[in-house]
Amino acid sequence: MKPPYKITNKILNLISKISEQIGEIKSARLTRPPTELRKKNRIKTIQSSLEIEGNSLTVEQVTDLINHKKVIAPEKDIVEVKNAILVYSKLDSFNTYDLDSLCYAHKLMMTGLVDNPGRLRTTSGGIVRGEKITHIAPSGEMIYPLLKDLFSYLKDDQDLLMIKSCVFHYEFEFIHPFTDGNGRIGRLWQTMILKEYSKVFEFLPVETLVKEKQQNYYNVLAKSDSQGTSTGFIEFMLGIIKISLDDLLKSQNLNVTGLDRINLFRDIIGEKEFSRKDYLRNNKDISSATASRDLKEAVDRGILLKTGDKRLTRYKFK
Repeated sequence: MKPPYKITNKILNLISKISEQIGEIKSARLTRPPTELRKKNRIKTIQSSLEIEGNSLTVEQVTDLINHKKVIAPEKDIVEVKNAILVYSKLDSFNTYDLDSLCYAHKLMMTGLVDNPGRLRTTSGGIVRGEKITHIAPSGEMIYPLLKDLFSYLKDDQDLLMIKSCVFHYEFEFIHPFTDGNGRIGRLWQTMILKEYSKVFEFLPVETLVKEKQQNYYNVLAKSDSQGTSTGFIEFMLGIIKISLDDLLKSQNLNVTGLDRINLFRDIIGEKEFSRKDYLRNNKDISSATASRDLKEAVDRGILLKTGDKRLTRYKFK
């Protein structure tokens, strides 16, 4: 059963603008942003998503944990961050369209924080903010069939993946399938879905803007609940995505390393063999000497296999 929502003019306009942005990002070769920016954005994503849930660690403390440095903070907050670092490092190992994969992500995210991490809720549940109950979730026996329907919609419906990512996010929060950790998993899984649309979303810190507009985020969730449709939430999240892409385009003057170019080319060429000429064809703004240095570094690091010699030299990603 398809979740209830309408495709409004606002949604269509935002989708059009986002599509234009994705085109600009591809032209600027920012589909896989520079290493420096990827690391910075991943840290911001983790810190922001957890701060929304009440975690006290700063960006600097999250950075220290990623760099295996000691941090003085509440143990629960440290466990939350370490778990999130692990989960976000494994994005490519999860199956976007598989419920068991989502449950495994929850298990990794919530180990040491809740009983039976990764297990769907069987009791009643809801959301309390302060002293007020803001959402009463479906009963425990409804969780599994509702999630099966939601994943069927995600996999089979013909609407644009960008729209489905927002619908999934809203419906997941409405179902509230776990006793805890639903917010961070819902945001994580929207990233998983968006990553299917474009690799750029793997390192785009959408959560940072959600944190900055946290009250609006809660308000639009509540309004969608009262209206029985996710239309308003789709509009809100598409607006957040557009701003995030704007911020990425403003960063395009950051230094791009040889390994950044190699990793981007990997997304293009896949497992096919290629020559230096093929590599240059996709990096027209660098010299032949720079291309040779990029390829040599990748070979030395064990990223590429090299066969042949001189003009017959061929490369292939391991």
